[in-house]
Amino acid sequence: MTVNRIVRIVAGFFVLLSLVLGFEASPLFQSHNWLWFTAFVGFNLLQSGFTGFCPLDTMLKKVGIKESCESC
Repeated sequence: MTVNRIVRIVAGFFVLLSLVLGFEASPLFQSHNWLWFTAFVGFNLLQSGFTGFCPLDTMLKKVGIKESCESC
């Protein structure tokens, strides 16, 4: 699995999780404050699209995850 795929999977998971925890109609509702986490993830995705900087991307590269798939 490549860095880009992992970043997209983690971002999607965090958005869905925070929506489930922050949306009042959800059976797993905890607090509306979880919606701030959704906004944070969205903002981070937006800024990384413009700047190319993503903290998770940097961490994954440091632990040795491949940046691209040679066989793709």
